Amino acid sequence: MSQPVTEIVPGVLHWTAQHPNIGADVSSYYLVAEGALTDPMAPPDGWDAVSSHGEPAEILLSNRHHRRDALVARERFGVPVRCHSAGMHEFGDDEHVEPFEFGDVLANGVEAHEVGVICPEETALLGTRCRALVIADAVINYGGLQFVPDEYIGDDPEAIKRGVKRSLARISELDFDHLLLAHGEPVIGDGPAVLRRFAES
Repeated sequence: MSQPVTEIVPGVLHWTAQHPNIGADVSSYYLVAEGALTDPMAPPDGWDAVSSHGEPAEILLSNRHHRRDALVARERFGVPVRCHSAGMHEFGDDEHVEPFEFGDVLANGVEAHEVGVICPEETALLGTRCRALVIADAVINYGGLQFVPDEYIGDDPEAIKRGVKRSLARISELDFDHLLLAHGEPVIGDGPAVLRRFAES
């Protein structure tokens, strides 16, 4: 069941909405101080529930598959949609999606960190002000961290899982508190330790 926009920790809004292609609810986030709207689906209670906390500066995609309602949000807010350059082939010239690179600082203080492996542009987005890390498809959280099912993970699932765990072990050393998953529930507090335990399991 879709969840309305809720401030789960100071400066982090979360909501869920059904993704039309997969028929399941997915998570979206707004990092308020950073002005970063990440992997957005239209909120069940409308975009005003987001903008009432401040207008976004940028719409950030953690990988190319997470366009979701990003272009609709761009029309609503008049701000850029950005995806890592390795995923730009997914978008037509007329969609005007702008590239970024790993290591860039986006919006008002979001660091783009490489996850890769599961797809070349898989990005962890670190909100430096709210101390929250957004991750797309490398790991999901339904009753505990886990991988997506093998049929969605690539031609050699076990090798990809090993590579993802190496990336997540590195990512877990970043300076953050909260782990915000695009699929499943966010982890409030203790995010690095939870991610590290999964990476080492």
